[in-house]
Amino acid sequence: MKIRFAILLAAGVLVLFCNSALAAQGCISCHPKKEFSGKIVHEPVAQGKCTQCHNPHVAKFKGLLQKQGGDLCYSCHGEAKKAFGQGVQHLPVREGKCLACHSPHASAQKGLLSRPIADSCFSCHESLAKNEFARKHKPFAEGNCVACHQPHNADNYQLLKEDSDKLCLGCHSQPDALAGHKGFPGKAGKCLSCHNPHGGKGKGLIRANSHAPFKKGCTSCHGKEAKGSELCLSCHAGVREQMLAPHTHMFAGDGTCVECHSPHASDIAGLLKAPYEQLCRSCHTDTFDRNRRSLHPHPKTEKCTDCHDAHGSDRLVMLNADGNAVCSRCHKTQGEFSHPVGSDIVDHRTGQGMTCLSCHDPMGTEYRYNLKLSGKKALCVQCHRSY
Repeated sequence: MKIRFAILLAAGVLVLFCNSALAAQGCISCHPKKEFSGKIVHEPVAQGKCTQCHNPHVAKFKGLLQKQGGDLCYSCHGEAKKAFGQGVQHLPVREGKCLACHSPHASAQKGLLSRPIADSCFSCHESLAKNEFARKHKPFAEGNCVACHQPHNADNYQLLKEDSDKLCLGCHSQPDALAGHKGFPGKAGKCLSCHNPHGGKGKGLIRANSHAPFKKGCTSCHGKEAKGSELCLSCHAGVREQMLAPHTHMFAGDGTCVECHSPHASDIAGLLKAPYEQLCRSCHTDTFDRNRRSLHPHPKTEKCTDCHDAHGSDRLVMLNADGNAVCSRCHKTQGEFSHPVGSDIVDHRTGQGMTCLSCHDPMGTEYRYNLKLSGKKALCVQCHRSY
């Protein structure tokens, strides 16, 4: 009996193998074999298991795929889904776009990358690809992005492998770093507040825009009696008034200007530490994620300050004008005719004047036109109860 069972089991395995081989042979009769060969071959392809990903007859998804995007990949790579869900996620990972970087069948690159790692990175990060630095940081010049960044997710902002100072000083030792920083107080640190990690115009990769006191020397700010924001506001008096508004960034983080600005140098106007979207997202992650997940997200604006004041405002959520004026800059016809709005039209729910924001949520909702509730009835009867 045992011998008979073993023979049947072996026969079953052989049939399955032959079926897979035959199925793959059938696929290759139409699809060129060279598309499925390379230095690195995806395991299902190598085993001839085309139907592990594709339905040979009909499917809901393009390419006759059994599932779409990351859902298909994670059906085998479940451990990766759990690991990649931690910390800061790379946008393609968050959106399940594995094929933005990886080839599903075969590749000449390790990890089934569809092209060299730098080419994959630059296909999205175009500004870095186009930036002709006179001097380049060695890892950047070699296209070795993963020397500093994790490609899927990381515990640190901008997908850095470690805290930025720890990362820099892993190659640049303290004595060597301090040799070029005469008069620097204490240990070298806050490297990215002066240096561009990719490249720059001159020696030391100093960022393009330098703070005026920084050009004069460290003692312009260091060693002064005033500290933190008080030191900054001793020169930027106009900003002080903005930050004393009812709705302010004054108490964000540790309450200092360097939460958003570099005190030394930056490649961005206003000495910002990062472009607006990256900078604002670093604190307002939930708001950005809600907009992304919404069925009806608000289209991207060029920068957050198109609608918001960066330092402070008399208006809720630090709008740089009243709700109607902000919206009608883009939605011009709604600014001319619409549902009655203005200070003389009172929203009985709040006791405040009606604005666009009484009914719409520009950060994204589940209803058309960014309505807070369904416009068919649920929203209207909030005020128009007699109908």
